[in-house]
Amino acid sequence: MAKRDFYEILGVNRDADDDTIKKAYRKLAMKHHPDRNPEDKGKGAEEKFKEAKEAYEVLSDADKRAAYDRYGHAGVDPSAAAGAHGAGFSNFTDAFGDIFGDIFGQARGGRSNVYRGADLRYNLEISLEAAAHGTETKIRIPTMDECATCHGSGAKPGTQPKTCPTCNGQGQVRMQQGFFSIQQACPKCHGTGKVISDPCAGCQGAGRVKQHKTLSVKIPAGVDEGDRIRLSGEGEAGVNGGPPGDLYVQLHLKPHTVFQRDHDDLHCEMPIGFTIAALGGEIEIPTLSGSARIKIPAETQSGKIFRLRGKGIKGVRSHAHGDLLCHVVVETPVHLTERQKELLRELEAINVTDADRHNPRAKSWMDKVKEFFAE
Repeated sequence: MAKRDFYEILGVNRDADDDTIKKAYRKLAMKHHPDRNPEDKGKGAEEKFKEAKEAYEVLSDADKRAAYDRYGHAGVDPSAAAGAHGAGFSNFTDAFGDIFGDIFGQARGGRSNVYRGADLRYNLEISLEAAAHGTETKIRIPTMDECATCHGSGAKPGTQPKTCPTCNGQGQVRMQQGFFSIQQACPKCHGTGKVISDPCAGCQGAGRVKQHKTLSVKIPAGVDEGDRIRLSGEGEAGVNGGPPGDLYVQLHLKPHTVFQRDHDDLHCEMPIGFTIAALGGEIEIPTLSGSARIKIPAETQSGKIFRLRGKGIKGVRSHAHGDLLCHVVVETPVHLTERQKELLRELEAINVTDADRHNPRAKSWMDKVKEFFAE
């Protein structure tokens, strides 16, 4: 059977550059490699892998590719193709070297021993007032800082870390696993490329020490539950001169005695007396910026909501203030005197004589109950 076109096998154009060809081969090799398809014996996966490998062997070589472009399959030395099938998977490993390098933190040219410090998180509780108006506060956090004695080297002053003899300072060792050659952190130096024979007494060779530091945190007006403030460079110190991480201050709102926050709106429960609810009146309520007065119309029922525009919170990403929503709760009198009880009984007697007028909701509900039991 005639061989397929190598460009067609890899799925690339004839003017594709080396990087495009390499990426196309990696994709096919990962898909059809025998180790990834153990149950695909005889179903073509291995043949497709060999086919892709042969195409890559030719097109990745400038001389072979030029001969192939000019003469087709006849222009490629048959022994080179046979070698591609019989030489094992060494080139497969080379093609994937930078993939494993990414996984294990190493580029093909060698490992960098400089590490960025870890990011930290600090949970900070603030009041609703502080969240609404903004504030500035100080926090004290534990952190790993560069050792002042050895300046982060981990070695005793006057000495220097030595190159690791196991990995020759690369921080990585190569292990052969079947067809794959995998790099992993050196077990002796743990990836640093250095060994310390005489460690620093201040940090015991770690290069960093645990300390506490006090930071000032500016909290902008309008922050909400779960918002984060990033303090750049205030995380843990880097390793071997690496940059420090960041500190993220996670905000949590303390429960408020009066208000409940819903994004930019505020809610509060407003108890009013029985008399004000029936006859109407004016009451004073608190807001985050002072107080306000609300007119209660006569015959106000429990559950009615009064909205005060612009008395809520202006969020950090909002263009205007939210509202304050006051939920009316009519309070039933307690600890009544005999005189109060007497007056209430008189009132109830009057109400009963004309229930449709004085207690329309109760009358309507009782009518529905009677209809239900009559069915």
